[in-house]
Amino acid sequence: MDKKIFRLALPNIITNITVPLLGMIDIAIAGRLGSAVYIGAIALGANIFNMIYWNFGFLRMSSSGFASQALGARNFPEVMNAFIRSLAIGLGVGVLIILLQYPIGMLASGLIQSGPESTDHVMTYFRIVVWGAPAVLGMYAFKGWFIGMQNAKIPMVVAILNNLLNIVLSLLFVFGFGMKIEGIALGTTLSQVISLMVAAGFWWKYYRRLRKYIRKETIWDRQAIREYFRVNSDIFVRTFLLTLVTTFFTFASSGMGETILAVNALLMQFFMLFSYFMDGFAYAGEALTGRFYGAKNREYLQWMIRRIFFWGLIVSLAAVVIYMLFPDPILHIMTNDLVIIEHTKDFMFWTVLIPVVGFAAFLWDGIFIGATASGEMRNAMILSSIVFFACYFIMTPLWGNNGLWLAFILYLFVRGATQTLWAKKALRLP
Repeated sequence: MDKKIFRLALPNIITNITVPLLGMIDIAIAGRLGSAVYIGAIALGANIFNMIYWNFGFLRMSSSGFASQALGARNFPEVMNAFIRSLAIGLGVGVLIILLQYPIGMLASGLIQSGPESTDHVMTYFRIVVWGAPAVLGMYAFKGWFIGMQNAKIPMVVAILNNLLNIVLSLLFVFGFGMKIEGIALGTTLSQVISLMVAAGFWWKYYRRLRKYIRKETIWDRQAIREYFRVNSDIFVRTFLLTLVTTFFTFASSGMGETILAVNALLMQFFMLFSYFMDGFAYAGEALTGRFYGAKNREYLQWMIRRIFFWGLIVSLAAVVIYMLFPDPILHIMTNDLVIIEHTKDFMFWTVLIPVVGFAAFLWDGIFIGATASGEMRNAMILSSIVFFACYFIMTPLWGNNGLWLAFILYLFVRGATQTLWAKKALRLP
């Protein structure tokens, strides 16, 4: 079982580890443009797109869950249906976002609580990166389907290519052509479009033989679509609340001043580093759960859950040790602003708590998605979000930025605890 887990987890870990490194590189580039305003602008701009794209995370999650269950049941027409539905909806929604970019941009700019200079930089970033929306959402469908097919290597190659392109192009535009925020944004957009084309090329090379299983009359079958949107509506609510909490965190930081905004942007990179690392195991749990659940093999499912939690705990303890012993080198990679680094150290102890209280939430999310147990995952997110906002409004007036971080830590803990309590019923385990 460990071999099955690591065969899926390691490529996903390699894939995901490049994502926070990309965020760190963007922050590092912004941190060398001469003002803390640029760091905050990148954080706010990225969060606008997180707020948009994460709400459509169901395209990746449901594609993985439905594809892996269909594969476990050896139902290849449904394997293709899961792919076509997610890809068509992803590309369509991406085009719609481009068409609605003006009202979306106006809404986003109205939420920014920092000064006019920061707002102008954020909107410059937004107006360029929005053109990559179809590519990003199309990639969600490809990635989820590849993972559902127990293939983590193709998403790994595509993600590494995307992030390397993003870094190289951003560095080229900023330091080669003298651009600032617009250079980082242009590098991001071009890398997204190229990566979608590469993913489509991989699908054609390795999976085009599955075209013979396409049944046009079943792709949009009413009962199948009803089930598809039932699961996706639950995942949408869950993802909307996850996005709301994460985005609110950044915008609340912007209301505490440019320095705290920059500090929290740096600290959140520690969270992102851990989360993408842990998501590697969550994706493995997602694919294997769907396969065993679809094959009705509850014994292997229980065995897999025990092993994946063992490895998740090991990774979490390793993250705690690294965050405790090596905070300075990580901070200096992200910025050379010594004032911001000193302010950041005042809040570093919160990053040590993230792996301890958060790892269960990530693993259960993957397992629940694989079993399409979307209702329980949604309810856990609703409860944890209520705890977050209640704690924020009670503690922040008394404790400032520490109150904001306390709310975030409790939010992670409640997510994991509730899913642990509900797992037996949700997965129909004996």
